[in-house]
Amino acid sequence: MNAYDIAKPLLFSLPAETAHSLGHGALGFAGRPPFEGALARHYAVDDDRLRVDALGQSFPSPVGVAAGFDKNAEAVRGLAALGFGFVEVGGVTAVPQSGNARPRLFRLREDDAVINRMGLNNDGAEVVGERLSRLTAPVPVGVNIAKSEHVGTEDAPADYRATFEEVAAGGDFFVVNVSCPNSQGFEELQNRDTMETIFTELQDAGAAPLLVKLSPDLPEPAVADTLDLVTELGLDGVVATNTSTERPDDLQSPNRVETGGLSGAPIEARATEMTRFVAERVDVPVVGVGGVATAADAYRKIRAGASLVQLYTAFLYRGPSIAREINRGLLDLLERDGFDSVEAAVGADLG
Repeated sequence: MNAYDIAKPLLFSLPAETAHSLGHGALGFAGRPPFEGALARHYAVDDDRLRVDALGQSFPSPVGVAAGFDKNAEAVRGLAALGFGFVEVGGVTAVPQSGNARPRLFRLREDDAVINRMGLNNDGAEVVGERLSRLTAPVPVGVNIAKSEHVGTEDAPADYRATFEEVAAGGDFFVVNVSCPNSQGFEELQNRDTMETIFTELQDAGAAPLLVKLSPDLPEPAVADTLDLVTELGLDGVVATNTSTERPDDLQSPNRVETGGLSGAPIEARATEMTRFVAERVDVPVVGVGGVATAADAYRKIRAGASLVQLYTAFLYRGPSIAREINRGLLDLLERDGFDSVEAAVGADLG
């Protein structure tokens, strides 16, 4: 039993957002010397077979932290010390937002899942951008940029641009969030014309590498339409996928009735299917997200076409050793299947 196993009953006796804030704060503190080095020696897996070159960056491992965990870029170094190969911060909006009323984060313990309706609470692009500009990150940092809640669809392109311009200097890649299920006005963004205008505005501002984050709830024709835009506009990658508003019939937790985005084990199969669908249709890196809790989960997404994978929910349930466990497990799976690197396994299951 490790320290997290001992602390977990206490943490899980607290409201989910309170427990998250405590853990996040501890990681921010742990990302400073001398704690950072001690963590890295214990948790980081240094093996060239895990290295992935994508998006103009070299990722020490394919396992990263999804947007939503470190909204305000306060724990990047602590997360890197735990062995994560990259961190996507945000979602960040042009102006500070307090988000939705609490409670807004719910554990579904019986389902290894979480429902959140946080509402893009963040410190705003100016503050996050300044924090990123002071950060010397040991791993690539992505910035998830989203629409401010008070902004209408017609003004969304300018709003995204304003956010990007504040965070541009501190990001290694940028993810356009047009699929958040927990904030007003995002449904209207997910049509071809609006997305094209947003992407073009960001490209005019110099945003690169530029990725789009898809919703798992979109029907295949809508996803295909978006992927056509990815190719036509020369976007640099796709993140598949965001959280889901759908509820599988077999959810067991009483919290399944809460509104918001579902993440974790119940969406793993759907997210992997979406990863495959995307990878078969675009010739850019795909970041697979959704239900990654084990090396086997990550490996399925990699073989389905993901160059990189991200997690969030499983971190809450499995604790700080999760990146180490997945990275070690990936090495075993690569060796089992005769691959000399993660990159060699990307898309192995595609036709």
